[in-house]
Amino acid sequence: MMHIDMVTIDCDEPRKLAEFWTAVLDTSIETDFDGDYVVLAASREGGVRLGLQRVPEPRTGKNRVHLDTMVPDRAAEVSRLVDLGARVLDEHGYPGFAWTVLADPEGNEFCVGAQE
Repeated sequence: MMHIDMVTIDCDEPRKLAEFWTAVLDTSIETDFDGDYVVLAASREGGVRLGLQRVPEPRTGKNRVHLDTMVPDRAAEVSRLVDLGARVLDEHGYPGFAWTVLADPEGNEFCVGAQE
């Protein structure tokens, strides 16, 4: 049966971006292919690995795929991520659920959600 093993983010500097994402996810580098492709270990058992792949072209427009994360305390987590180098882009919510859209240091968007 097929399953998702890894999500890969295209970027300019995989090793530099790995510093951000290993801190965000409390994980480590599993494999480093000469700095061109860096694979981070899954942050928890059964989780998905994160790949960071060097590409020559800059990101343009909105991501077509992005990461959604869930946390118990969204405000505290967003504050921690901003301290690590993320930028807050937007806030959204529905009764009982809210999320913050952020960008990593290279501008790749991801969301932090929580039941509220």
